[in-house]
Amino acid sequence: MTLATPGVRPSQQPAWPSPDRLAEVRAELAARPAPVGPAAVRRLRARLAAVARGEGHLLQGGDCVELFAEVSARTTRAKVAQMRALAALIEHRTGRAAVPVARLAGQFAKPRSQDYERLPSGEVLPVFRGDAVNGPEPVLAARTPDPGRLRRAYHLAGRVLAALPSDGDDRGAVFASHESLLLDYETALVRVDPATGARYCSSGHLLWIGERTRAAAGPHVEFAAGIANPVAVKLGPGTDPGELAALVERLDPKRVPGRLTLIPRMGAALVEARLPALVETVRDLGSPAIWLCDPMHGNTVRLPSGRKCRAMSAMLTELRGFLRVLRECGRHPGGVHLEMTPHNVTECVDSLAPGGAEPSLPRYTTGCDPRLNRAQAARLVAGFAEALAATDRHHR
Repeated sequence: MTLATPGVRPSQQPAWPSPDRLAEVRAELAARPAPVGPAAVRRLRARLAAVARGEGHLLQGGDCVELFAEVSARTTRAKVAQMRALAALIEHRTGRAAVPVARLAGQFAKPRSQDYERLPSGEVLPVFRGDAVNGPEPVLAARTPDPGRLRRAYHLAGRVLAALPSDGDDRGAVFASHESLLLDYETALVRVDPATGARYCSSGHLLWIGERTRAAAGPHVEFAAGIANPVAVKLGPGTDPGELAALVERLDPKRVPGRLTLIPRMGAALVEARLPALVETVRDLGSPAIWLCDPMHGNTVRLPSGRKCRAMSAMLTELRGFLRVLRECGRHPGGVHLEMTPHNVTECVDSLAPGGAEPSLPRYTTGCDPRLNRAQAARLVAGFAEALAATDRHHR
């Protein structure tokens, strides 16, 4: 695929300082073994097809952004245990199978609203875009994008993937996903399956397109349209039904169950006003897309200190609104997408009062956005299951 019109940098791509070094790293990655094989991707698509038919639920969750320094076998085991426990909770409460897909083994980059930031000193530096691009330290040497970090991301992702349970018959399997953001990385890891001739992106089992890069005619959607992996798209409150229709046609023209997941992130105040038109549009197109609620991104608050925070009360409100809309439109609520960690962080709170005192957040360690800790994630998943049961009773 063509990454960009000559002289134009695609949305959310780093300003790599050395095209020759970037080309060298891309060629090296293209020659490396595939981290994820097509058979595992097909197993996930089959399980997602069951979710699309209303026979199960999808649980997607993990760190907002993975950090190189935190990659270890111990951390991976803790994240897998959290995913399995939450999937078991959904299965117990709903009586349906849950598919655990972690934000893991590739979530090393983040989209940003600005290319640069101004420090308190007045110095202007490139913004931190995640460890796959540059470093968080507020000095020019660290913030300059380095293509060599793509090589490091590949090796660390491989270590994580090697530690994931992936039984051939899917007993206890946990799949890996990340935002398909860095096109130089993703395109270098596309492999052709010799058995079928299909093109798979071997960087993960499922890839998603973010709110900032979901233009139907843009390079991220072009890339996703050309691979056989299951793909997802984040949908903010400004999503237009016509835009969504174009995305469905581009990404799943054959209407294959398990191929496409749509992830609305509307916010508690807007979900019941904005989501119905989108669900109806997809329904009328005959699309079997999975609907997955992200109750976190639309409920992010910037505190006076500059830190971001999220309130459990707002997230639960959005989840309940999402469920009501899906049931009223006759669609299956596919599940939840959470930013979370198994560690005992304090980054989200029970509630936030407008103009109230800033909450105490003594264990705030995220690399970007606030995450749910283990107990909070369990509460939110339990809330999803309870609200799902309530809407099921109401719509019988």
